[in-house]
Amino acid sequence: MSLRTLLIAGLATSASAAKLLVGGYGPTSATIADGYIDTLDYTNGVLKKTAENTEAGAQPAWIDLGLKGKALVVDESWGTPESSSLHTFALNADGSVQHTAVASIPRGGPVSTQLYNGGKNLAIAHYGGHGLTTFSNVNGAFTLLQNIGYENRTTGPKPQQKDGSHVHHSVLDPTGQYVIFPDLGLDVTHVFCIDSATGKLVEHAELQAPTGYGPRHAAFWKSGSKTYLFVIHELVSKVISYEVTYVRSGGLTFKKIDEQSTYGPNADPAITQYGAAAEIAVSPDNKFLVASNRNVTLAQVPNVDPANSTQIDSNSIATFKPSSNGKLAWVQLAPSGGLFPRHFELNKDGSQIAVANQNSGNVRIYKRDVKSGKIGAQAAAIAVPGSPNNVRWL
Repeated sequence: MSLRTLLIAGLATSASAAKLLVGGYGPTSATIADGYIDTLDYTNGVLKKTAENTEAGAQPAWIDLGLKGKALVVDESWGTPESSSLHTFALNADGSVQHTAVASIPRGGPVSTQLYNGGKNLAIAHYGGHGLTTFSNVNGAFTLLQNIGYENRTTGPKPQQKDGSHVHHSVLDPTGQYVIFPDLGLDVTHVFCIDSATGKLVEHAELQAPTGYGPRHAAFWKSGSKTYLFVIHELVSKVISYEVTYVRSGGLTFKKIDEQSTYGPNADPAITQYGAAAEIAVSPDNKFLVASNRNVTLAQVPNVDPANSTQIDSNSIATFKPSSNGKLAWVQLAPSGGLFPRHFELNKDGSQIAVANQNSGNVRIYKRDVKSGKIGAQAAAIAVPGSPNNVRWL
């Protein structure tokens, strides 16, 4: 075999192999009482579990790979919010994780983390804890800096909002100067400026959502010299795009540009009113916006087990193409591969998307056309225990 042939064969092998981490809530009645962080090997169209760790608590809700060689995981701890915790894992060469540290969190229901200030600080959004916390990070040791609550604020009108603030996501802006927090319960997105000297967050004017919309997650997008913010709203399954202006005296202002249903321009409100939009992300090439829909079944897909011919219900993944003025053009509604796709992630070049279908106990990988933005045929699938809610490409 020639050297050229060997090189091509080597490239083909490396291109078809990858590893993923999937986190989930543990089964309510199983030998695995706690939640889990599983390592998946993805080689030649086959997904296989190669390792499992159950040291991240009962309800691991988020995996953060922002620190080199580490995975940060928060335990949501529904039943015992006083046990909410931040876990640090070392990433081994084979993709498995090794528990190295745990830090207690003084506020319950953590669901999202965001490293900021060059990795020296960490912000945590607390859905069940009605607020947010910040930490200093010194060589992987996390110490509490701030504990900010919104217990006495007026909530939105819907049942999902009545019990208070539900801060659901923490997002760093493109300049690295701000962290924002969509709050489903209060119909606002909290805006904070970073004090780089202390690592603390300084609050500025909020972004007000329409009443009853329930902002859940958000993603910034750069187009030339302009910055836009896309906010996905769980309670109405809509994305709103805003043009962002940086105020010289501090803070951000937002101009609404567009509002679109995550079910497309021909969505039937009689059906989609039951939707619960979840994740939102910009594609790696910065050309598309991808979002997930839960709770509304519009299609069926093959069973994860190829020996089982029974099809299963599937929720959906929406794709938009943002224009330079912030308007969103509809591209596609594709199956997610199961129910309640709480989280998804595109691989590095955007050619594949991994989806964690929480209520179907599976992870699916679909092929994706990077030019059109459309999601295509299934590439691989695997059943996982409990309720998978987070999936990351390593």
